[in-house]
Amino acid sequence: MILFPAPVLMVGSYDSFGKPNVMNAALGGICSSQPPCVTISLRKSRYSYARIIARQGCTVGIASEKIIETADYVGIVSGRDVDKFSDSGLTHVKSELVDAPYAAEFPVVLECRLFQIHEIGVHTQFIGEIIDVKADAHLFYKRWAPRYYENQATCL
Repeated sequence: MILFPAPVLMVGSYDSFGKPNVMNAALGGICSSQPPCVTISLRKSRYSYARIIARQGCTVGIASEKIIETADYVGIVSGRDVDKFSDSGLTHVKSELVDAPYAAEFPVVLECRLFQIHEIGVHTQFIGEIIDVKADAHLFYKRWAPRYYENQATCL
């Protein structure tokens, strides 16, 4: 990776039979503040690729240090071959806002509606409009300011 460190983006989608899948994406991040959007880039060969297009959305979770081995595992195996939620022990949660799953163990989850698609070289960039954010309350302290501001003179 050229930019390091980068978050492990955990992308949730359903296959054509409704089986939940989660993968990790190395290429992605916030790409717009208005409208709020996140981007992930996938190769067409990836199992999640067609599922995101078919369902017109996905979830993007952030893996915590506690489940980093699980995050690595779901990035190594393919949803074509295994049921990643069952095999990894992640708890499947169905989003109420987009047609995609996420894992209850992720401390932050972005629920995204497919906004734009761009072909860029060997990857396709999916831009998802963030329509909801789920975050564990312990990550914040005052007025939804992230904890890393806790020891700073100014708070959000």
